[in-house]
Amino acid sequence: MNTYDFTDLHIGMTEESTVTVKEENIQKFFEITGDANPLHRDASYAVAQGYPDCAVYGMLTASYYSTLAGVYLPGENSLIHGVDAKFLKPVFVGDTLTVEGKVSEKNDTYKLLIIKASIRNQDGEKVSRATIRVGVLE
Repeated sequence: MNTYDFTDLHIGMTEESTVTVKEENIQKFFEITGDANPLHRDASYAVAQGYPDCAVYGMLTASYYSTLAGVYLPGENSLIHGVDAKFLKPVFVGDTLTVEGKVSEKNDTYKLLIIKASIRNQDGEKVSRATIRVGVLE
């Protein structure tokens, strides 16, 4: 886990991490949220909708932005104020995702960062993008 102080951070700074989505992630997300949408849980339904298999919950994919801020950029001293995420392509169990963030703005008065982030799959396709507003604690 990174422990950047506000003074350590600068515009243009980047961090990234990778994660492989597993079936157990889908099950745990369902148990936590109760989202029983068949697109995420019933392969025959997903195929009938034109997908090759069940699609991973978009909000599960977006949760990796929390990991980006809370572990990597800025890490331990972060407090997320907001995430504006867009879902561009579906994610499937077994996909290996690269989550990358780049500091695009730094507000010294409020000790706030604006991080432009994206998630790409193992084929390099962008599956999500986001703007994250993160406060940096002292």
